[in-house]
Amino acid sequence: MQPLSSSFAFNHPTIRMTKNLHGIPLSTWSLAKVLWDYHHTHHQLEHAECILVLGSNDTRVAERGAELFLKGYAPLLVFSGGLGNFTQGLWSEPEADKFAKIAFRMGVPKENVLIENKSTNTGENIRNTQRLLAEKGLNPQRFIVVQKPFMERRSLATFLVHWPEKELMVTSPQIPMEDYPNDEISPELLINAMVGDLQRIKIYPKKGFQVYQEIPPAVWAAYVKLVGLGYDKHLAVE
Repeated sequence: MQPLSSSFAFNHPTIRMTKNLHGIPLSTWSLAKVLWDYHHTHHQLEHAECILVLGSNDTRVAERGAELFLKGYAPLLVFSGGLGNFTQGLWSEPEADKFAKIAFRMGVPKENVLIENKSTNTGENIRNTQRLLAEKGLNPQRFIVVQKPFMERRSLATFLVHWPEKELMVTSPQIPMEDYPNDEISPELLINAMVGDLQRIKIYPKKGFQVYQEIPPAVWAAYVKLVGLGYDKHLAVE
């Protein structure tokens, strides 16, 4: 893992002259950047047998999965996701169906795509994909898992619980944190989600949902400060 940093340097001259970004103080972004860096696995991608794209409210995840397929990283592309925490009541079709349409528009052949559209969380993504592949008589050994940047580490930890015998690489859309907010993911939602996902990394191993992941003190200190600032909207009930 790359070294963690508590600093958040903006090189754009306009940003340097202001005290906030997307309406949020730069001091808050600095804390959020500590979590952002920790959530990344920093895996170096190699060729695999299957690209597994986990559903979410970010269509850029679908684009990243399709991009990797079109670059020849794997011959099979699986989209997994129904309507989850952030899409229930907002989207009218399952995440996997919406993501697959994006891949098809980008040129991915339909015969290379499998769709699992019932999952509502990461554990279900993996278990339902296991069943789908088994039904198709497929048994890939090496996976590239694609998810949102701040869910890389949670995806890794969840996958290792449910499918520990497989080889795994995790990746996400290659977008800097300061450019990540868009119409679907507001700055407030982004920071709340990163805080909530860090809490889950801490508490979910005891529930059997994820493998244990060490959280450095500096990362947890940033989490505590962000919760104190009111970024507690995505916390799980302990």
